[in-house]
Amino acid sequence: MACNRFALLLFWVLPIAQADIFKYVDAQGKIYFTDAPLQGEGYRLAWKRTAAKVMEREVKIIARGRSPSKAVKKPGASLDQRRKEYEGVIHRIARQYHLYPELLHAVVRTESAYNPQAVSSAGAIGLMQLMPQTAKRYQVKNIWDPVENLRGGARYLRDLLDRFNNDLRLALAAYNAGENAVKKYGNRIPPYPETQRYVRRVLQFLWAERASAGS
Repeated sequence: MACNRFALLLFWVLPIAQADIFKYVDAQGKIYFTDAPLQGEGYRLAWKRTAAKVMEREVKIIARGRSPSKAVKKPGASLDQRRKEYEGVIHRIARQYHLYPELLHAVVRTESAYNPQAVSSAGAIGLMQLMPQTAKRYQVKNIWDPVENLRGGARYLRDLLDRFNNDLRLALAAYNAGENAVKKYGNRIPPYPETQRYVRRVLQFLWAERASAGS
């Protein structure tokens, strides 16, 4: 396998392999991922892991000009413009999976602010902030494709509603913290501040959507 180097200015997509992956940082703070050690005093080794382990547990997407933990707005587009861009497909997918379009809008706004390139610090990607393992579970072939991402997230949300007897609060908590976390606390919202804020935020956006629609 030839040595492949990716600076911070490029997206990195990790191949599934058993080779070692090395992460280096140079004197300017640029990050390089390679399958072979880099030579020279200008590179500092940050970590060394197997490619399979990184793919399974620590997928990180590094994009230009942003902190990985924050969503990036599409250049020149307001929130309303981004919302309108995906309104049609959101309504179509919501109907397909027996969800209220207002609910899907509320989740998308909370997760990514309608930014298909959003990436979280945990490696969640796209409009619905799918983790790679969730995308695989719901047969999302291209996690970066907005339609596939929406469809995978909608299917997951539908399954969670079914699993928790259409208790929306529990389904949202599970979407954020995982199904096992909800079960661990006796089918209640886990006492995680982030998850509790998440549920409140989605519900606030849902109420706003319904008020705007006059329903």
